[in-house]
Amino acid sequence: MISMEYFDLLIQNGTILTMDKKMSRIEAGAVGIRSGRIVFVGKKSDLSAPLADQILDVSGGIILPGLVNSHTHLPMSLFRGLADDLPLETWLTEYIFPAERAYLNPETVRIGTLLSCSEMLLSGTTTCCDGYFFEDVVAEAVMETGMRGILGQGIINHPAPGVPDPKKNILTAEAFLKKWKDRHPAIFPSLFCHSVYTCSPETLKSAKALTRKYDALFQIHAAETRVEADFCRSTYQTTPVRFLNKMGILDSRTLLVHAIWVDDEEIAYIAEKKTTVAHTPESNMKLGSGIAPVAKLVSAGIPMGLGTDGCASNNDLDLFSEMDTTAKLQKVASLDPGILDAATVLRMATIDGAKAVGLEDFIGSIETGKAADIIVVDTKKPRLTPAYDPFSLLVYSACGADVRDVIVSGKLVVRDGRLQTLDLSGLLTETEKICEKIRKSFGKPIPPQTR
Repeated sequence: MISMEYFDLLIQNGTILTMDKKMSRIEAGAVGIRSGRIVFVGKKSDLSAPLADQILDVSGGIILPGLVNSHTHLPMSLFRGLADDLPLETWLTEYIFPAERAYLNPETVRIGTLLSCSEMLLSGTTTCCDGYFFEDVVAEAVMETGMRGILGQGIINHPAPGVPDPKKNILTAEAFLKKWKDRHPAIFPSLFCHSVYTCSPETLKSAKALTRKYDALFQIHAAETRVEADFCRSTYQTTPVRFLNKMGILDSRTLLVHAIWVDDEEIAYIAEKKTTVAHTPESNMKLGSGIAPVAKLVSAGIPMGLGTDGCASNNDLDLFSEMDTTAKLQKVASLDPGILDAATVLRMATIDGAKAVGLEDFIGSIETGKAADIIVVDTKKPRLTPAYDPFSLLVYSACGADVRDVIVSGKLVVRDGRLQTLDLSGLLTETEKICEKIRKSFGKPIPPQTR
């Protein structure tokens, strides 16, 4: 027994899913936190008269690592439902790009980011990997909410929000990396090149060189649609992944987002280079982009994270929903109900997601020494009863609304389902004011079949 242990926060009386290498499961468990780190993981009975500034009794709930959303566009929550039921190319060029040019500025980006972070925290996501514009503002807003973020300054070879002159996109990117490197323990600066069809080879190479210089993550949409693959073949006489590999972009600090239209040889390239992948099934489905070969990617040993994409193409940021969709979509695509089990999918949302964004030594599992990013799922609900297997319960039955408590770096940012770091009511009022202007001037997009 450990006698008279002192903790800042003690979480107790729950089933712990550590998501460590052994996938350890601890009944009637307790997690002790001190100075933002996990210092004890085990059975509550192993503690003798512990002292704690704060005790969180979870009453039989499930204690697990905070979820990792490996691909987001945070400010795009302002465009939720603005342009639905459209193919990606139409959605981007006729609706989203014009909306971004018209309505994005530092204040709207701030509000959109706060809204997204609020939604994620309330549904159990403690870390997100973002890529967008005005990323300085995004970083400040993420800090305000208490979340953790890998935040990528967006890069394209066209005028963009905050970067009206494309010739300055690399200068802007480096300024962002310089400003945020080691500035705040919860913010990890990154670069996000949109795609091979919006970034020139020179831009891609320059951006990758910067991420190597600053030891930052390089993010890019890759092999998302057939149209992208056709563009790459006609322009570069190869496929997107082969093109990126030929240019030296693929390595352990590159995150490929989507990776839908990849063949076995390309999967081998990705695995050989230790490149990681973010899988966004609901966005892929909604935009009709295709079904990624997730089981093959996982079998190849490629770290796979789960992402929601932005709210404009999902339309929510609930990773529990993404887990359920990921598992079921692979089963129906392969006609094999055992192809991707619940435990594997939960790893994608936790420790494997942390690996995908380069933070596996820091977050993603409940182990001593790691940052105390932890969530509690309230299981005392009809849809979560009975609870035979916690992995199955979380992937196939739970939703974000079942998250009761959220801890980031040892601090309670959601308590009993209520956000502690922001005035949510005021934020929703501010958001509605912005969206009312968008609603009046932008109008309801016309479905393609009636245009």
